[in-house]
Amino acid sequence: MTPAFQWLTSGVELPDLDYQQLEQWIVQVAQSHNCLVRSLNYIFCDDAKILEVNRQFLDHDYFTDIITFDDCTGRLLRGDIFLSLDTVASNAALFGSDPGRELRRVIIHGVLHLCGINDKGPGEREIMEAEENKALDMLDAMGVC
Repeated sequence: MTPAFQWLTSGVELPDLDYQQLEQWIVQVAQSHNCLVRSLNYIFCDDAKILEVNRQFLDHDYFTDIITFDDCTGRLLRGDIFLSLDTVASNAALFGSDPGRELRRVIIHGVLHLCGINDKGPGEREIMEAEENKALDMLDAMGVC
């Protein structure tokens, strides 16, 4: 089965990215974690939308850069991934990182969650960051998209 990707928007314009290359990268990262991509829906949005989603589905009253809804079956990855472009840009400025690289970090962060990597418990954030960095290194090896 061929992986299915959807790149959607809510309240923002679709970022100017090489989506074909991103999809190849996401598939490679998933495979490196013994997972297969089946269906991923990325929804780029603004802070207002991510706050609405956070309140409605998670009962959280704060902004975040990403919310991942897991609909996986075993090692087959399926899910919806909301990304706030506002918060991604704010975080890039806060951490002094390149906005495009920060966006790619968040894009793969959702996939890593679907692969079973968490970031809330003791020591988990460091593991997630290491996996994000390995994934970004894979993307760099493919050529910047």
